[in-house]
Amino acid sequence: MANDTCIRLLADPIQINQCKSILSENQESFHRLSEVLSLAGNEVRFKILYLLSVEKQLCPCDLSDILGMTIPAVSQHLRKLKDGRVIIGNRVGQTIFYSLCLDPLKLLKPLFSHIQPNISV
Repeated sequence: MANDTCIRLLADPIQINQCKSILSENQESFHRLSEVLSLAGNEVRFKILYLLSVEKQLCPCDLSDILGMTIPAVSQHLRKLKDGRVIIGNRVGQTIFYSLCLDPLKLLKPLFSHIQPNISV
């Protein structure tokens, strides 16, 4: 038999209702943030997002060379990120350059701060 009652002595209905209200009022934000984090949860896509945050824009060929992956494999990841409205493409001639959308960049920037660039020119 299922026991769906809580064993705490006192519930705080005001706190519970406030929390429910916060969740309800921010449902769209929770949905969007979870979408972005879900897409960034893949290591390759996270690397792509990091590279785009550093370089501002890259084409699939650049990403292919950097990541050591085939262009079709990179393109599949770019498609998911574009469909998730995390990146945008800008066509210049026959080449498409990808860059991060502003809102996801704001969300991901604190995560990128944990990565130490080691660039020597």
